[in-house]
Amino acid sequence: MRHSEAATADAALLDPDTRVRIERAVLDVFSEREFHRVGLIEIARGANVSLQTIYKYYGSKEALLFSSLDAWLGKLAERMIDHLQGIEDYKERLRKVFWVFLDFTEKNPKIVQLMMSSVYINTWRKQGAQYDNPELFGTFIRVLAEGRAKGVLNDQVDEKVLLDYIMGVLFRLSQTWVQRGMKDSLTRQANVLFEMLWRAISKP
Repeated sequence: MRHSEAATADAALLDPDTRVRIERAVLDVFSEREFHRVGLIEIARGANVSLQTIYKYYGSKEALLFSSLDAWLGKLAERMIDHLQGIEDYKERLRKVFWVFLDFTEKNPKIVQLMMSSVYINTWRKQGAQYDNPELFGTFIRVLAEGRAKGVLNDQVDEKVLLDYIMGVLFRLSQTWVQRGMKDSLTRQANVLFEMLWRAISKP
């Protein structure tokens, strides 16, 4: 087991209230400054815990950041799964997944800011399961596999390429929404934005 994986496993042993305080401090601090400008002592003070607690349950600044990010993306996956219940029409299922992501962005802009300022992709990728986030990306893959099976999605490329298209659009929309001052509602434009995406990934 790699050190980062061990640290993440230890984090699960934290008292839930303490973990929430730590994750909130991570969000507040890392969304405002770049990764290299943040010290763990700031997180400890913001969460009202000792620095020893941070090291004991997370092990490093990288593990702390990516463990927190994994938890937030896991909550997004849970929301997607909840909203998919009872929707029979395939296109509407995918539209709902698209809407939930945009709604999550609007309600959690600091997570987008954190990913823009403090998440280095190569470092995140080395976290393995946290980078892949099976709950979030697995939900997308299952929905895409269903679309391929029904014959409504482009079958000339791998499902992971379809996922790249969707996530590329969603992450870009989220980032530019934050950069432009969060003035226009993403969810208000969700149907138009989804139809544009649908034309790109549906079967010709």
